[in-house]
Amino acid sequence: MAATLTLVAGSAGCTGGASDEAEQGGGAITGAITVLTNRTDLVDTALPAYAKAFEAKYPGTKVSFEGVTNYEGDVTTQLSGGDYGDVLLIPNTVTVDQLSQFFEPLGSVDALKAKFRFTDEKAYDGQVYGLSVGGVASGVVVNKRVWADAGITAPPKTPEEFLAGLRAIKAKTQATPFYTNYKDGWPLSIFNSQRAILADPAINEKFPADPAPWQPGKIEYVTDGLLYDIVHAGLSEKDPLTTNWEGSKPMLASGKVATMLLGSWAVPQMKAPDDVAFWPFPYQSGGKFHSRIEGDYKAGVARTSKNKATARAFLDWYVTDSGFARDQQAIPTAVDQPLPPALQDFRNTGVELLEIPAATTNAGKEDMIIKDSEIDLTGNIYRQKLIDIARGAAKGDKESYFAELNKRWAASQARVMK
Repeated sequence: MAATLTLVAGSAGCTGGASDEAEQGGGAITGAITVLTNRTDLVDTALPAYAKAFEAKYPGTKVSFEGVTNYEGDVTTQLSGGDYGDVLLIPNTVTVDQLSQFFEPLGSVDALKAKFRFTDEKAYDGQVYGLSVGGVASGVVVNKRVWADAGITAPPKTPEEFLAGLRAIKAKTQATPFYTNYKDGWPLSIFNSQRAILADPAINEKFPADPAPWQPGKIEYVTDGLLYDIVHAGLSEKDPLTTNWEGSKPMLASGKVATMLLGSWAVPQMKAPDDVAFWPFPYQSGGKFHSRIEGDYKAGVARTSKNKATARAFLDWYVTDSGFARDQQAIPTAVDQPLPPALQDFRNTGVELLEIPAATTNAGKEDMIIKDSEIDLTGNIYRQKLIDIARGAAKGDKESYFAELNKRWAASQARVMK
């Protein structure tokens, strides 16, 4: 899912400490490792302190962070070349059945789930290949001062109420009601992180068995439909081709932008605690908001690493002892650690936080349908086309495009699920 924690590293595959050399791959914890990260904004600021803390605990080690701006694209290319550091975030382009090609197993799901959240999110055949050092909730980041200026002080409960709120912002303020981050692309994938809104814990199992997820009442129709309606109504930025992710953060913090669909990880990045709030996605099931909590990018140990013992030790230390989740106000991976203060106001909206299990019987099938149909649910290409249609830059309308998506999905679904 889109991509914001610094390292989102994993466990060393054991439930004890990293000092057990046998559990760290049988070698001594020493020498240098390279850690790939998407957090280019922290490479020269916060990250060196974590490196120094690890090096102090394990004398003779050296940790170097390598920032990658176009993380998904560039690291996917590096994977193909075989040189991708020692510890890295697992790109979304790696399907679950490919995990063992590029990453070391960290332990079994059964062994790790008692201690860590999100263990099944990068697992295959019962083995975990990546763990998060910080989880996120799904929802909407808003400038609550702008929303209040438009007369709205509580989270909208339906897509219709949400659209009405955006219209009020457009009419009563100078802010851009909603910012898509079309050009950077990856924020559009966050529309795929809203499955908890239907309050169905088996949705990941059922999803690949559904030949038409863009039908009214179903998850893709609700989420992608809202995106279309926002753009079609002229409630997003005027020129999506010129959006800029880094520039959008101060725009929301200052009130030039009112709303963005992001994870809870984004709130501390906005650096305007008095004005920025996190609201649930505008949809209720059974009279209640629901939000999925999940690990952000997971990190694993590269199969090609020449220093796996130190790499695994670093992962173990980072997820249990570094304090990164606390520092970033993220949901801790360790189940015995409390939620961060940043999410307390979010819970006070009445939202129920749900961890949605990964598919088991249909494990890997959704990735296979995505690949076969070339509908990148976890990416941005088809949603960029949806925006183009909504703004009149491409032919069609919401219903015709959803019909096309359903047709392509159904054809691939039939081949994969036969």
